[in-house]
Amino acid sequence: MTRNFWGHLTLACAAALLACAEAAAAPANCRNTGSFEAWLAQFKQEAETQGISRNAIAAASPYLVFDQRIVNIDRGQKFFAQDFLQFSDKMLAGGRIAHGQAQIKKHAAIFAREEQQYGVPPAVITGFWGLESDFGSNQGKDNSIRSLATLAYDCRRSEMFRGHLFDALRLIERGDLAPSEMIGSWAGELGQTQMMPSEYIKNAVDYDGDGKRNLIKSAADVIGSTGNYLVSLGWKRGQPWLQEVHVPANLAWDQADLTIQHPRTQWAKWGVTYPGGRALPADELPASLLLPMGRYGPAFLAYDNFQVYLKWNNSLVYSTTAAYYATRITGAPAVSRSSGPIPAVTADEVREIQQQLTRAGFDVGGADGKVGISTRAAIKKMQLKFGLPADSYPTPELLARLRAGR
Repeated sequence: MTRNFWGHLTLACAAALLACAEAAAAPANCRNTGSFEAWLAQFKQEAETQGISRNAIAAASPYLVFDQRIVNIDRGQKFFAQDFLQFSDKMLAGGRIAHGQAQIKKHAAIFAREEQQYGVPPAVITGFWGLESDFGSNQGKDNSIRSLATLAYDCRRSEMFRGHLFDALRLIERGDLAPSEMIGSWAGELGQTQMMPSEYIKNAVDYDGDGKRNLIKSAADVIGSTGNYLVSLGWKRGQPWLQEVHVPANLAWDQADLTIQHPRTQWAKWGVTYPGGRALPADELPASLLLPMGRYGPAFLAYDNFQVYLKWNNSLVYSTTAAYYATRITGAPAVSRSSGPIPAVTADEVREIQQQLTRAGFDVGGADGKVGISTRAAIKKMQLKFGLPADSYPTPELLARLRAGR
């Protein structure tokens, strides 16, 4: 999914960290050549060659306009760093857990049908539903066609948005949505779980039987389509996604890595337990140990289904929060916040660490002050080099060693 998150923290944009990652790799200072009108004429011709009818193009034409405000938002995104506890505290506040549980109860028959057909637990879908749009109450305010036309013309990420614009026209062609009702985020996402048009066209299902796939208004379509989409990302029926655990102080911290899996029986041998000391199952189910805030912060076993969260949005903070939210909806208690002093590092210090890592030859995607997956991987390698506990989390000690070069 294409995300636009930190520019404005509304729930319709709560999952927008991915666009920040894409934005870091896209040229923000490119210059457009040729008029929008000439580009649009060529785009319409190409749409026809792809089999999109003139009627669909004509219906969309009032919205196929350029909006400089959208370009300004896209090129001016600001990046704000929050850790897992800060972000999850904010996004799960205000009764959002109880609201999610109420939605499952309200739509129990639809969720039961979805789980039987697709195998995705109601809490998982509900977690995304709540974070993305607060269950449909905040889906965005921009016309998707206008946003997509603007971003498809703009030189920064034109090819990606051209594909989405073609598929938005196909949604009109199919009769799923009318152009006037295609209101969503500024980046073109649509519906109560905020799908880009290409995801919408491939994964949306008509779950209420009205002949349309309406993810803006139909809760049934939202539930079924989100389940179908998660299966397309690799969701494994009947398997967990995230579970809080307690870790011993003498753990081999370099094993805490999403690229490393061990069976639960091995984690148990190393002293990992459920909170309160209850033993892990002595089975071979593979899991990774996730320490989103280092060895003193919350700890989780992340299973194969957690990778689906990262495919939905590759921000570790967002994905961990969404997965944790789903566990809370199922009745899990609040996470243990710390087992010791979590290292205090400012966003500026994280940026300096990223700059030092870049100088050392690591590609961390730029110095944005956010501890993303690539930054964590580079931090771990330097921690191993310096003989520090390799928990992949930035610390003042690591910064000092990087400054000293040893």
